[in-house]
Amino acid sequence: MKKKLSLMFVAFSALAILAGCEPLTVFDPKGPNAKTLSDTIILSIITMAFILLVVYVLLAFMLTKYRASKASADYEPPHEEGSHLLEIIWTVIPIIIVAFLAVVTVRTTSTVETTPEGYDNKEPLVIYASSSNWKWHFSYPEQGVETVNYVNIPTDRPIEFKLYSFGPITSFWIPQLAGQKYAMSDMLTTIHLAADEVGSFMGRNSNFNGRGFAEMEFEAQSMTQADFDDWVSKVKANEKPLTEEKFDELLKAEHVGRSSYSSTHLEFRPAPMEHSEHMKMGGMDHSDMDMSEKEMDHSKMDHGNHSDSEKNSEETHSH
Repeated sequence: MKKKLSLMFVAFSALAILAGCEPLTVFDPKGPNAKTLSDTIILSIITMAFILLVVYVLLAFMLTKYRASKASADYEPPHEEGSHLLEIIWTVIPIIIVAFLAVVTVRTTSTVETTPEGYDNKEPLVIYASSSNWKWHFSYPEQGVETVNYVNIPTDRPIEFKLYSFGPITSFWIPQLAGQKYAMSDMLTTIHLAADEVGSFMGRNSNFNGRGFAEMEFEAQSMTQADFDDWVSKVKANEKPLTEEKFDELLKAEHVGRSSYSSTHLEFRPAPMEHSEHMKMGGMDHSDMDMSEKEMDHSKMDHGNHSDSEKNSEETHSH
């Protein structure tokens, strides 16, 4: 009786704690890419729940049918051969399930890695989102403004966040607008999203990076294009430019509040190049090399071969 009461107390305590938790915002999407991710998560949960239901039904059936009986002590069960059909069935079914979930996941990943559906014909707004210690910097190169720990975006327009870090690896995540993606030093990663409606959404760092991780949050506010343009005008008119000295202070600080500036740090501290550009600069892509450069390379090779042949002939004559 005491064990039952203890189990009931634990169950009710868990329900009370869960009831006080915040709602899972990932299931309340406000943008097309977030909706795609939410639908995929729900589909995966339904699939796994169906699998569990089948397993538990089969478990109850087996326990009932093959439960212990009052047989005599010398009872010997009859010999039964295995069923090849059943073995094939319980091997093929998991393969089908994994293949189905794999196809869904690959299609979802491909979808959210591009401009959101329905926004293909609109010019994206590019925002550079960089992290340092436990704060976020948002640079708007098109508008020439920068914010700290908050970001404003227009609705009904595709947004491209270019992510990088001035410190350890972080993970940029706005659950109601898009999935998470890592921000690393010395390279850019891009996350695509769009907001379908006006609202305020909380973003955070979802990658543990130290003692200030829990406080590394920011507000993403979506507004109409007119309100966004008005906000940009007010920032440029009322806020001070961001100097290199001030930016260095921000980088060193652990926690700061929200702030706005009428210029960006990209002017004196450019963002790292994207990975594809690194590959080209490193010599991995020679498709842009013109004919004169190729001819110079060939002439150098020919000259080197000619020099080697002359050296060999001189050595032969000396012998």
